[in-house]
Amino acid sequence: MTYGYGQPPEYPGGYPPPRKPPIDTTDRVVSIIAIVLTVLGAGVAVFLAVFMMAFTDYCPPETCHIDQGVTLAFAGFGVGAVIAIAGIATTVIRLIRRLRAWPIAVATLVLTGVACVLGMAGYIASVGG
Repeated sequence: MTYGYGQPPEYPGGYPPPRKPPIDTTDRVVSIIAIVLTVLGAGVAVFLAVFMMAFTDYCPPETCHIDQGVTLAFAGFGVGAVIAIAGIATTVIRLIRRLRAWPIAVATLVLTGVACVLGMAGYIASVGG
């Protein structure tokens, strides 16, 4: 039983590697739409928060805690950014591996939105708006 020199076997073990499963188009489309909405929504929320902070004209001294408001806003957006980055990375990895990714993408969209809304609500509650 000789294999000959200079001629390696075509496949290790004699069998071709298994084929990757087909890409689910619906999963890919929903995941991409959710990722795009996450990025756009977070960008709009940050834009609105910056304008809210910039144009806080009246802040009654009895009920206004501007430092606390800014801290809560940045905390909310910071948590939202961490959620968005982790969720988008996880979604992309799952799409590359051809695993179901849309639940991760949609959860990222929802959790990022909740974090941004809570940050803005904390700011509004702290400045007495």
